[in-house]
Amino acid sequence: MNRKGLAILMRAKMKPADPSKFSIPANEAGRILAESRIENDQSDEHQTRGAREELERTSIQTERELKLVQESMHSAISMNKTEVLDGIMSDFSEGYFSLSHDNRRKLLLVLARDYDVSRTQVRELIRKYVGLELPDGDFRSDNSLSSSSVKVGCNGNCMVSGDKAKSSDIDEEGLLCALYRTERNLRHALQPMYEVLFERLNTHPGGLKFLTILRADLLAMLAKENNASLRALDSYLKEKLVTWLSPAALELHRITWDDPASLLEKIVAYEAVHPISNLIDLKRRLGVGRRCFGYLHPAIPGEPLVFIEVALLKDVAQKVQDVLHNDPSTPEFEAKCALFYSISSTQPGLSGINLGKFLIKRVVELLKRDMPYISTFATLSPVPGFLPWLLSKLAYQSKLTEAGTEDAAHSSAGGLVSTFRENILKPDEERVLLELGGFGAGKYGMEVMLNLLTSTKHEWVSSDTLSSVLQAPLMRLCARYLFQEKKRGKALDAVANFHLQNGAMVERLNWMADLSEKGLHQSGGIMVNYVYRLDKIEENAQSYFSTGHIEASSKFRCLLEEPSLSSL
Repeated sequence: MNRKGLAILMRAKMKPADPSKFSIPANEAGRILAESRIENDQSDEHQTRGAREELERTSIQTERELKLVQESMHSAISMNKTEVLDGIMSDFSEGYFSLSHDNRRKLLLVLARDYDVSRTQVRELIRKYVGLELPDGDFRSDNSLSSSSVKVGCNGNCMVSGDKAKSSDIDEEGLLCALYRTERNLRHALQPMYEVLFERLNTHPGGLKFLTILRADLLAMLAKENNASLRALDSYLKEKLVTWLSPAALELHRITWDDPASLLEKIVAYEAVHPISNLIDLKRRLGVGRRCFGYLHPAIPGEPLVFIEVALLKDVAQKVQDVLHNDPSTPEFEAKCALFYSISSTQPGLSGINLGKFLIKRVVELLKRDMPYISTFATLSPVPGFLPWLLSKLAYQSKLTEAGTEDAAHSSAGGLVSTFRENILKPDEERVLLELGGFGAGKYGMEVMLNLLTSTKHEWVSSDTLSSVLQAPLMRLCARYLFQEKKRGKALDAVANFHLQNGAMVERLNWMADLSEKGLHQSGGIMVNYVYRLDKIEENAQSYFSTGHIEASSKFRCLLEEPSLSSL
C-alpha cells in the first residue's frame, strides 16, 4: 500500500461512525454488559488465584531453601569426616547468604535454641558434683597429711600410722579423680553445640568474614527484639571473635597510595568520621605529612578491620578544616605532634570489640620509634552526642518552664516549683539571648537557643552576632556534657568513652572546629582534643575503669560550672 492509500485508510478509521448504523436494542445491550461483567469478574478471580498460587509457590520455595540450609548447618555441626567438611561449610555459608532476612532470623533462632547447652545434662552433673565428698583439707598436694592419719603420742610428738596414711592417700586420690572428672565433664557440658560451628567456620576459608556478617545480622535483630536466646548466641560469638582477633593475630599495615585499588576503595567506603570526597582528598590523606594505618587479619586479606588517620603537625590542630583541606605547612622532620583525626571500623559485626584501643597504642609505638622528635600524641575528635543531648534538654526544660509559669499565674499560693526544673543558662546568658530581638524568637532564653540551634540552614553560624552570643553557653554546656554526664559511671558520649578508657585525657574544646553539615548537626561545630601522655596512659585508664574519674586539663576545667537550679 502506497502512502496515499495509507493516509486514506487512516482517515477512514478515524472518521466518526454513524450511531444509527450500529444501534443496539436495550435488552441486547443489557445482556452484553452482563456478560462483560461476568468475564471481568472471571478474569479478576483468575488473576487473584494466579497471584495466590505464585505466593504459595514462593513460600514453599523459601521454606525448602531454609530447610536445606538448616540441614547443611546440622551437618556442619555434627559431621566429623574432614574430607567432606569443607564442602559442607561452603554449602552452609552460601545457603545462608541466599536466605531472606526473615529466614535468617528463623535459622539463627534454631541455632540458638536447638544447639544450645544441654541444661538437663548440666543439672545432672551439678547434682553429682554436689554429692561428691571433698577430701580433707580440700585440694592439697599429695605429700600433705590428713588429720585422720596423724596420732599424737604420749610425749606430745606427732606419730603417723603408715598403713592408715597409705589408705588415706588412696582414698583422697580417688576423691580427687572423681572431682576432676566431673569438673571436666561439667566444663564440656557448659559449652553450647553451636561452638563447634563457630570453631569450624573460623578455620574455613572465608569463615571469619562470614562470622562477622552473621553477627551483624544478630545485632540488627537484637536492635528490634530483646530475645534471650539470640542475645546468648551473640554474647558467645562475641567472646570467640575477641579471642580470634587478639592483637597478636593482627597485622599493622601502613596504607599508602601504592596499595591495591581494592584496598583504597574500602578506605573510601568505610571512612565514618570525615567522608572522603574524591581521589584528590584520598591522595592528600595518604601523602606527605599524613599517615594511615590499619589492622589486617590473614583470614580477611585486603580489608582492614579498623584504620586510623594521622596528621603530622607542629601544634595540636583546633579546626578539622586545617587538617582535611589544607596541604601540610610543616615539613615532616619539624613535626612535634601526631594528631589522630579519624578512626573507623569497617565491620558492623565487630561492634563492641575494641580493636581501636590496640591500634592506637601500636601506632603511637611505631611513630615514637620512627619519629623520635614527635612529643605530643593527640586527637581532634567529634562530640557526636552533644547537640542531641542539649536539644532534648532544652525542649524538656522549656516545657517545664512554660508549665511552671502557667501554674504560678493560676495559683493563689504561687504554685509549686517542679524539682525537675533546671535553668541550664547563666543569668547573663539568658539576658543576652532575650535581647536578640527577632532572631530565634522565644519567651525564655532556653527557647531562643533551641530555636536557633534547630534552624535548618544554621543561620547562627554565618552571623557574628549570633555565634558570639551562643559561644559561651555552648562551650560551657559541652564541657559539662563530656565531664559530668555519665552512663553507668562512664562518659555518656561514645567517642569520649572510647578515648578515656584508652588512657587519654581531655585537653581542650575548640569552637567552630567542624563546620560541615554533620559537624553542626552533631555538636554545633565543637570538637575536642584528647591527649595521650605516654607516662600517664595506664594510670588514667585504670582510674577511669575503676572509678569513672576523667582526667582533664586546667584549661578545660575552667569551662566547667555546676548548673544552677532556678525557678526562672
